[in-house]
Order: sequence, then structure tokens, then C-alpha cells
Amino acid sequence: MSKISRRTFAASTAAVAASAAFGFKPALAQAYPARPVTVIVPWGAGGGTDATARIVAALLEKDLGQPFNVVNRTGGSGVVGHSAIATAQPDGYTIGMLTVEISMMHWQGLTDLTPKSYTPLALMNEDPPGIQVSSSSPYKTVKELAEAIKAAPPGKFKASGTGQGGIWHLALIGWLVAMGLKPDHVAWVPSNGAAPGMQDLAAGGIDIVTCSVPEARAMIDAGKAKSLAIMASERNPQFKDVPTLNETLGINYSIGAWRGIGAPKGLPPEIAAKLTAALKKAFDSKDYQDFMNARGFGMKFADGKGFADFMAASDTSMASAMKAAGLAKG
Repeated sequence: MSKISRRTFAASTAAVAASAAFGFKPALAQAYPARPVTVIVPWGAGGGTDATARIVAALLEKDLGQPFNVVNRTGGSGVVGHSAIATAQPDGYTIGMLTVEISMMHWQGLTDLTPKSYTPLALMNEDPPGIQVSSSSPYKTVKELAEAIKAAPPGKFKASGTGQGGIWHLALIGWLVAMGLKPDHVAWVPSNGAAPGMQDLAAGGIDIVTCSVPEARAMIDAGKAKSLAIMASERNPQFKDVPTLNETLGINYSIGAWRGIGAPKGLPPEIAAKLTAALKKAFDSKDYQDFMNARGFGMKFADGKGFADFMAASDTSMASAMKAAGLAKG
């Protein structure tokens, strides 16, 4: 190295040290994002996860000045999309929507990924499941449906709403077990999310979808489906005519799906902090609040650390639930 090169290198090193000493943010964070960002969604277009991701992406784009492009990577009961997020370069240009399934899939032996495989950025949403049937279904109440299920031979009724062993499958199992039935009394038909499940319901391919009511809303509003109950401790104010299981069947059972934004593990702290701040701004915005309220989506925020703690607690509770339902491996 020449004397000039050594002096230049020394000067550059000193400048970086001085910037750090005076609390200046690295140029990396100041410039981020300098190009479009990919937002991976592990579930199909049209469902609640997709809808939440798209409003968040639009608000990030508006705030940070670069396109945030939503890409649906479905398959493997959520494994494909979650893997795509985890294995991307940790440079802030690939982030994604983490869902409750990340605290479930590894217990099923589907993947080695866990909540610790990511840089958590923010929790954005939490929703309980509903029990939906087609508008042509003869069952007008969840009590009528429950009685029919109990009287039917195993496998006669078919349900869907997510992949095998996914959150809405676990919701169905919890309901069946609470009624004194075996976990597989109603056959589960895997799907790549709530939207295709609801389409199959409307087409007559299945009898029940146990996704959240907001995810079913499009089909309900179109007159192709109806929601008979929700698995929650209280009614959703946006769907006040839909009773709880406890009100109708005396079953005090509740469960919930959640969605948050994460990045590959090893994301630089400065970029993580910038994204978390932007996500909090998006969450607090009138646009986000109006969008979520209009669809009946539950809103729950936590920053990076809070989201990490939330996922850890979810991982523990899902392990217990899945072991009890016989869905956990090992």
C-alpha cells in the first residue's frame, strides 16, 4: 500500500470512528432503502395475511420512498414462504410477513425454522377464527352444525382454511375435542390459505372453513357464505351478529392467528430500527387503522423485542396445543 493509500485509509477509518463517537448513523442506514424492497407473503393472494401485508407495504412505500413489492410464495403449509424470508440476504431488501405457523411448523417436523430464525421487526395483527359454511348450507346456527357433525360418521364433513396442521386446522381440532370428538372426526382438506379455502366452500367442495371472519368477509358480503360463530372470549365489534362458541355451545375455547413483519437473521441493527420505526408509524396511521377496522381485522403492535417475546410465548403455547392434538412430532 502506498503512503497516499495508507493516509487515505487512515483518514477514512478516523472519520468512521468520529461518526460513531458523535452518534451519527452509518451511511448504510441513512441511504436505506436505496432500491425496491421485496415483501414475501407465505400465503395466497386474497387472504387476511395478504391483505395485511399489502396495506403495510403501501404505507412503507409512502414513508420510505421506494417500492415495497408484495410477492406471494405459497406451498408446504407455509414453509416455502417462511423459508424464502429466512434464507434471503440480510440487507433489508427482502422482508416478509411472519405468521403464527412459524411457531407451529417445526413442531410438526416440517422445517427447522423457528421464531429465532428471523430478525423480528414488528407485530401488526391478531385475529381469532370463525366457523363458516356456505350460504346454501342447511345449518343456520353453530348448534345445528355441531349436532350434525356429532351425528355424522367420521370423515363425512370436510373442512379447510390453511395447510395441514396450520392454525385454522388446529382451531378445528380444538373445537372438535371440546365437543368430545376425535381430532380427525371432520376431514381436513389442506389449502394455501383462507381465500382458496373460501372459494372451495362456495363451490361446494367442502362443508366448513375455520378461518378468521375478516378473511371470509368477501364471500360473506357476496352472499356465498355465512359465519356461524367465532372462537374467542367475546364478539368482534365489526361482526357483532356472530356469536361466540361459549354463547351458543357453552364451549369456552379460543385461539388466535397473528401476523408480523420480520427479516432474515443478521439484519443490521440500524436498518432494523429504521424499519421498526416505519412500521410503528404505519400502524398508528389513519390509513392502517381505517383499513383494518373496515375489514374487522384485530390490531396489535409490538416492536422488535416485543415481537420476539410474543413469538417465543406463541411457540410455547402452540407446542402444548399441538402435542395435545397429536400433531406434534417427537
